[in-house]
Amino acid sequence: MANNTKKELRNLVIYSVYVRNHSEEGTFAGVEKDLDRIKNLGTDVVWFMPTYPIGKKNKKGSLGCPYAIADYRGVNPEYGTREEFEHLIEEIHKRGMKCMMDVVYNHTSPDSWLSENRPDYFYKKADGSFGNKTGDWGDVIDLDYNNKELWDYQIETLCQWAELVDGFRCDVAPLVPVAFWIKAREAVEKVKPGFIWLAETVEPCFIRDNRKLGQVGQSDGEMYQAFDMEYDYDIWEYRDMYLAGEIPLKAYVKILNQQHITYPDNYVKMRCLENHDQRRAKAAIPNESDLINWTAFMFFQQGSALIYAGQETENDRTPSLFDIDKVDWNTGKDISGILTKLAQIKKKDIMAFGAYRLYADEVTDTVIGEYEMEGRKMVGAFALKSQEANVKVDLPDGVYTNLLDGSKICVSAERMKIYGRPVIIEA
Repeated sequence: MANNTKKELRNLVIYSVYVRNHSEEGTFAGVEKDLDRIKNLGTDVVWFMPTYPIGKKNKKGSLGCPYAIADYRGVNPEYGTREEFEHLIEEIHKRGMKCMMDVVYNHTSPDSWLSENRPDYFYKKADGSFGNKTGDWGDVIDLDYNNKELWDYQIETLCQWAELVDGFRCDVAPLVPVAFWIKAREAVEKVKPGFIWLAETVEPCFIRDNRKLGQVGQSDGEMYQAFDMEYDYDIWEYRDMYLAGEIPLKAYVKILNQQHITYPDNYVKMRCLENHDQRRAKAAIPNESDLINWTAFMFFQQGSALIYAGQETENDRTPSLFDIDKVDWNTGKDISGILTKLAQIKKKDIMAFGAYRLYADEVTDTVIGEYEMEGRKMVGAFALKSQEANVKVDLPDGVYTNLLDGSKICVSAERMKIYGRPVIIEA
């Protein structure tokens, strides 16, 4: 685990923004107009998907993918000027939030500044041409980290951006040597102590496939040497298997509990129901009552929580990365109130430092979770199929207040009755 990773990062709420599609303008200024609403959700960190110029060669869609970067040190003119980006960051900071940038260091666009000026920084195929080693990524070419001069250039770039922002979300981080990330972290820490590092760690099958091909494919455990937070893709397939009815709830809960003995004591997972690479939560969980239970459960799990813009209005269509495809802010749905309440609960110290465990009531598809710290407890119950249940809890008899809606919850003979809605109580 990174030596200076703080457990308090588990209290964070992160809000993901794709500038192109966030507002009608599709600009930095358009996002700036929305900062007060974003803050009011309980957001601590605004994460911008890549804000760099996009390559034109082999581009996907009409505008290209933001992850096919043409210049790591530039700003996408589609979004505005660098000065406007800096002003947006200033406004984020004024509201007491932090700003996180996307870092895409496995590859660039084929027509990037680096490919034209430093072709020796790139992986070459047998015929000597540029290429990529992983996936159907025809709009990018891979960098070659066997060249240590590339390390110096990339770290210099990170240190420049660290003067402005407070954290990096690092795209497919396990495909870049962990030794590079460790060195980068050390350098950036000198520029801005307490900088936040989030790794997009990958699914187990992706790691296996890369290793089979003799390529870099590092595990979550390895990546924690350099990073504070990681994606929870290590358990993502189990969630989808449960939703598809392929495994029982008990099996899903077991793998979630397994994380706590697999990783270091101060590990931090970023929990999410959706992101720009996955289907919308509303598409996976169409029933609104179920979705609210799942949302509350996601926030309750130990780790930071991600809101992907549009999640609060229950967008159900996965937007394109390659074209103008605006977030629908007028769906007629709005779960902002529950998100704000969950964010407030997320900031309680017991959620960062408490001993944590989950249980499954398979009869009613209800997850029960508990935190315990210094004689205090927090207990949550989440009816993933919105069923009424009388679940077992380790609490004294009494009447408690549901932190989510103020309703009274009775515990009798170690049983708690719930009515298809999420419950979080303190004792």
